[in-house]
Amino acid sequence: MKSFIIIPTYNEKGNIAFLIHSIFEHCPDVSILVVDDNSPDGTAQVIKNLQNKFPRLALHQRFKEKGFGKSYLDGFRKVINDDQYEAIVMMDADFSHDHKEVPAMVEKLSEYDAVIGSRYVQGGKIENWNLRRRFLSRFANFYTRTILGSSIHDLTAGFMCFHKEILKTIDLDFINSEGYAFLVELKYQILKKGYKIHEHPIVFNERREGQSKMSFKNIWEAIWLPWKLKISK
Repeated sequence: MKSFIIIPTYNEKGNIAFLIHSIFEHCPDVSILVVDDNSPDGTAQVIKNLQNKFPRLALHQRFKEKGFGKSYLDGFRKVINDDQYEAIVMMDADFSHDHKEVPAMVEKLSEYDAVIGSRYVQGGKIENWNLRRRFLSRFANFYTRTILGSSIHDLTAGFMCFHKEILKTIDLDFINSEGYAFLVELKYQILKKGYKIHEHPIVFNERREGQSKMSFKNIWEAIWLPWKLKISK
């Protein structure tokens, strides 16, 4: 299944070159789109320098309306009508998501419509997080699952893949959340359409370089989003 990996970036110069090399080493048949939010550290230039070496590496630079969710939506719109790709993979640029799991996750799309790289099913785990972060993540998923009545254990997961055709059944213009909230809202829209989602166990690692982009605004949005979705339902 031809796969298209979308990686949003903001100040990931310290990670992105190593990640691109490693992905193509282990998944030589994929294509990658890096969606960069005008990173001041020169992330986009690193990608440009790699494009001669990797012809299936593309870059989309965004200069307005910065944001994690908007970056993914722009990436979706770029591939939605490209018939050469069947699967879309979402992953972070900081090595927290193990790209070596991509082939196994995509293979599961022969049985399911979407596959989540899950930390909270049997075989999944988190490494190098303190107890506070573990508790907050567990609570966020419990809180969201309870309000939405979902059976998905890791609704806030950012590592996932799905059949590209799913995007044609979802109103992308309706999704306007960011951060964790965007990840929850996307899964909710997929579930609402009746698609089957599988949770594939992964080991989640702390980012290798740089700092987390999660803000207080993102956290507050994630708190209110489940109620917003429940009411709109």
